[in-house]
Amino acid sequence: MDNPIDPNTTPTAQHITCEIDERGVATVTLNRPEVHNAFDDILIADLTRVFTQLGNNQTVRAVILAATGKSFCAGADLNWMKRMASYSYEQNLNDANNLAKMLYTLNTLPKPTIARVQGAAFGGAVGLVACCDMAVGSKLSKFCLSEVKLGLIPATISPYVIQAIGERNSRRYFTTAEVFSSRRARRIGLLSEAVTEEELDVTIEGLLEHILKNGPCAVSAAKKLVFDVANRIPDEALRHTTSELIANTRVSAEGQEGLSAFLQKRRPNWYLS
Repeated sequence: MDNPIDPNTTPTAQHITCEIDERGVATVTLNRPEVHNAFDDILIADLTRVFTQLGNNQTVRAVILAATGKSFCAGADLNWMKRMASYSYEQNLNDANNLAKMLYTLNTLPKPTIARVQGAAFGGAVGLVACCDMAVGSKLSKFCLSEVKLGLIPATISPYVIQAIGERNSRRYFTTAEVFSSRRARRIGLLSEAVTEEELDVTIEGLLEHILKNGPCAVSAAKKLVFDVANRIPDEALRHTTSELIANTRVSAEGQEGLSAFLQKRRPNWYLS
């Protein structure tokens, strides 16, 4: 049975819920369905705190980012935008830094992350999806980098969206602000899978089944490995670094358990069936 995240160690979250099941799978759910889970400063602060908490929780093995209602997230909240319109440069900079911190925290969370996307994912929501390691969307989902329609730009989410869909696609969708389908999102790399609404949870469970069979420390290190190695030339320094990494992993407690289990033809102690 799912258990709410410990209120003694996690700050109160007004606009999200967080549950961790007996397997160590945490589900963070945007819970503002009346405004299509739109961003505001409170939601951003809630997400930053909870992502940080989950990253530090050794019992958590994977994180799902989900949402209630018809939409995954409609982008910026209207009332928040009204307040931003009267902010000074310094206030806007602080606001943007808070959003950037939240996105960075999600992107670098030392656990595998899966976005569960239903309905619309507009504006900053595309950044949330791009920050997750995997994203499963409904075939009816719609996506839009809508900022230029308001005379703005998708600046804080841009590092993650460009990494997910590439420079050429970003140049198109950043400037056209056109709505595109989940099929297109799958083709350009924003979604890992595009399935029917009924298949969303089954597909995510399939991914979790694979993740939970793997060494938790190895999974975290493998995710970090991508950040450390991506776009680097395989020169002598990188060859030495990666050799050190595998050597350290082999002699670690988890590495020794995994190798022993393989040789003894048994399941390792972290394996969850």
